[in-house]
Amino acid sequence: MLNGVLLLAEAVLYFGAMVTLFRFRRRIGLGVFICALGVMHFLETYLASVFYVALPFGLVSPGSAVLFSGKLVMLLLLYMKEDAATVRQPIYGLLLGNALMIGLVLILRLHAIAPLPDGRVPDIAFIDEMGWLMVWGTSLLFIDAILIILLYEKLGAYLRSRPFVRILASVACVLTFDQAGFFTALHFVAGAPIEVFFGGWFAKMGAALAYSGMLVAYLRWVEDNDIAVPRGLSDIFDTLTYRERYEALIKYVGRDGLTGLLHRGSFDADGESAVSAAIRIGKPLSLLIVDVDHFKSINDRFGHAEGDKVLKSVAALLAETVGGNDQVFRIGGEEFAVLTQQSHAPARLLGETIRNATKTSAHTSRFNITVSAGVSTVSETTQSLADIFALADQRLYKAKLSGRDRVVGEPGSEAIILQAAPRTA
Repeated sequence: MLNGVLLLAEAVLYFGAMVTLFRFRRRIGLGVFICALGVMHFLETYLASVFYVALPFGLVSPGSAVLFSGKLVMLLLLYMKEDAATVRQPIYGLLLGNALMIGLVLILRLHAIAPLPDGRVPDIAFIDEMGWLMVWGTSLLFIDAILIILLYEKLGAYLRSRPFVRILASVACVLTFDQAGFFTALHFVAGAPIEVFFGGWFAKMGAALAYSGMLVAYLRWVEDNDIAVPRGLSDIFDTLTYRERYEALIKYVGRDGLTGLLHRGSFDADGESAVSAAIRIGKPLSLLIVDVDHFKSINDRFGHAEGDKVLKSVAALLAETVGGNDQVFRIGGEEFAVLTQQSHAPARLLGETIRNATKTSAHTSRFNITVSAGVSTVSETTQSLADIFALADQRLYKAKLSGRDRVVGEPGSEAIILQAAPRTA
């Protein structure tokens, strides 16, 4: 029990110290973090070769279970928040540094060694053993680092909204691979028994769980969510491609800086394409123009900062309310547009849903926010974006003149909506 608690304490201490150095990398330099990572490599390998503790499921080395697992998670963090060109630096540094150590040891063996006054002489055999284990471990680390990043990227297509599961799966799979590879060398070099493999694997799975939880907490509550700009690479890390960062940048381009919605330029381009496609394949397409009522009074009474919060809240509400295939745009100060692949009656019903949701949302109700909307649909008389926009804008203006907090669409569509409403409730 005590050994397990101590291992967890070591993991928390290691993670806390390393992410503190990483968090302040802009102020003290990333080299401090990388140097600390490299210094721990020697202790990690030393402990993995000679220092083991007993747990109920087998023998465990803190060097392998705590320090190596933590180092792999730190490399993943380095990739996530920096890039592949940065994460290769500590990996190549460790690999080449260990190779240099082996070369120096081969030369040092040629010295005529003078014993110390107490008769002690250096244990060159132990240095040989440690050196080769370090080279083997670092070679595995090179493969591990590539695998964990590729696996993390691959899982992004399925688990992007579940970061804990995504990180845990990546770390656990790569630690399993590494445990098999490192135990093989440890068995032949140091005679490690099979209990070391199973004990180490169970401990690494526990470490994967603990480190993944701590990493997600750090990313969510501490680390800034900046988007790094890709830079070119020149080696094997070219295969890592920055796909996730590239997709994030592409997703951000064409969006309104305040709300994150698509902006007016995207509306003009995407809207024309959507109208053309709707006419070509004969599918419905409707446009809602949604305007926040009396928005100027919010800025005047509470200030522009609060006004911005209202716009963000309305934008989030629109994004949550519309269907997955629909598009939401911010086309003016407090004016939004929704392109929905629905005929006129369902589109107007969507407008009513948005109107009611705005009045009841906890984020907007404290300001007594209401919205008005105008609805138009592609038809024989409206066959361009300009046509449906002009008609929806005209109906929005009518909603404003009629007292606001209402949705105006094609006359006579109210009855259809009333019939449709019970089926959608």
